[in-house]
Amino acid sequence: MRMIKSCDLPAQIPLFPLPGALLLPRGRLPLHIFEPRYLQMIEDCLKTPQRLIGMIQPCRGRDGCEKLSVIGCAGRLTGFSETEDGRYMITLSGVSRFRLQQELEGFSPYRRAEVAWGDFERDLGLAEHDPGFDRDAFLETLARYFHAQGLDTDWEALKDAEDEFLINSLSMLLPLEAEDKQALLEAPSLATRRETLVTLLEFVLRGGLEERQQ
Repeated sequence: MRMIKSCDLPAQIPLFPLPGALLLPRGRLPLHIFEPRYLQMIEDCLKTPQRLIGMIQPCRGRDGCEKLSVIGCAGRLTGFSETEDGRYMITLSGVSRFRLQQELEGFSPYRRAEVAWGDFERDLGLAEHDPGFDRDAFLETLARYFHAQGLDTDWEALKDAEDEFLINSLSMLLPLEAEDKQALLEAPSLATRRETLVTLLEFVLRGGLEERQQ
């Protein structure tokens, strides 16, 4: 993917609010687009030089009304194909997190917003490392989680994966609650994200998922 510099990041981007969908810098998120407003968003995005779309979590405010989370992550549209019935299959490659400033009014069928990038300049750099990462202990917790959830994976690939790829891929792919995904997104460093992920896995293993759903 072509590297994007901080000076290339636009002040306004289209937003794709999608509960439970997490995109992280340098991660890849496949999406199936079929709603007319988002089909239009993809067509408009392809006309821009940066081809950025902001993934963001909807959330409930104290008044019970739907709002948007303050922090999202923008991805560059790097994969695109069209089905025979007019749907789009796309891939977003994570570029940088952003802070939502304000939504824009207008005639666009999809949501757009002014955003700020200044808090997340590290996202544009090289992959992060986690010096305190105890991989054996982490994989042991992950194995217990996978067993409890009836999941399976390529364990040899996980053992050899780079720190960031392993932690971020699991953060994006595991079936966690939307608010948990948001906590992983907002983690200020890879080490903090790994600690948050372990806490969430242990919470599920202790029966926390059932408690939360009651």
